Amino acid sequence: MAIREAIRDGADKTAQASSFPLIHCRGLVKVYPLSGVEVHALRGVDLEIKQREMVAIMGPSGSGKSTLMNIIGCMDKQTSGDYYLNGVDVSKLDENGLAATRNANLGFVFQRYNLLARATALYNVELPLFYAGMAGAEAEAKAMAALDQVGLHDFSQHWPNQMSGGQQQRVAIARAIVKRPLVILADEPTGALDTVSSKDIMEIFQKMHREHGATVVVITHEPFVADFCQRKVVIRDGQIISDDQVPNWHDV
Repeated sequence: MAIREAIRDGADKTAQASSFPLIHCRGLVKVYPLSGVEVHALRGVDLEIKQREMVAIMGPSGSGKSTLMNIIGCMDKQTSGDYYLNGVDVSKLDENGLAATRNANLGFVFQRYNLLARATALYNVELPLFYAGMAGAEAEAKAMAALDQVGLHDFSQHWPNQMSGGQQQRVAIARAIVKRPLVILADEPTGALDTVSSKDIMEIFQKMHREHGATVVVITHEPFVADFCQRKVVIRDGQIISDDQVPNWHDV
C-alpha cells in the first residue's frame, strides 16, 4: 500500500509541475523615456504559457509584441510587474544572470537568420555548443542530429550563400534547438520567405512541438503563420486584447 501511495503521490507532483506555467507574466509594464516623454510599450500584460504549448503572439507594428518578446527572451526587463521563467524571477537577475538564463533556457530564431556568412551550416549550428564549452566529436554529433531534425543532413558543409532562404532558416532552427532549450522563441521567422517556404518552416516548428515536446512562441503579424500555432494571443496598444485556441489546429 505504501508503495502505491508513493507512486500516486509522485504522479500528482509530476502533474502539478507540468501544469505550472513555464512563462508567467503578471501586470507587465514597460515605459521608455523618449525626448522627455514617457512611451508606454506595455500596459499591464498578463500571460501564461505552459510547457509544450505552441503560441503565436500577434499584433501590428508598434503594438508591443516585440517589447514583450524581448522581456520573455531575457533581453530586456520590465519597468514593473512580474516575469517568471521556469520558476525564476527574472527581474532579480543581473546582466550575467540574464545571459546565463538565455543560454540555458531559450533558443532564438530571427527573421534574417543571423548566420555566419563564411561558415558552414554545421559550424553555425555548433556555435552555441562551443560557447557552452563543448567541442570536437561530441559537438559535431549534436549539431548533425539537429540538422537531421530539420532535413538538412546533406547540407552540413554548405555556406549560407549556397542555400535558399528557407534552407538558411532551417539552419537557424537547428542552431536554436541544438542545446534542447525549454523555449524556442521565433521572431517573425517567415518574414523574409515566400508562402511555400513559410509553410515548410511552420511545419518544422509543429514537428518540434508534437514529436519533441518543444515549447514554441512565435511572434508574427501574419494570420497564416499564427494558424499553425495552438493559441493566438493578440496584443494592441501594449495590452492583450484576445487569447484564443486555434480551431481545428491539428488539421492545419
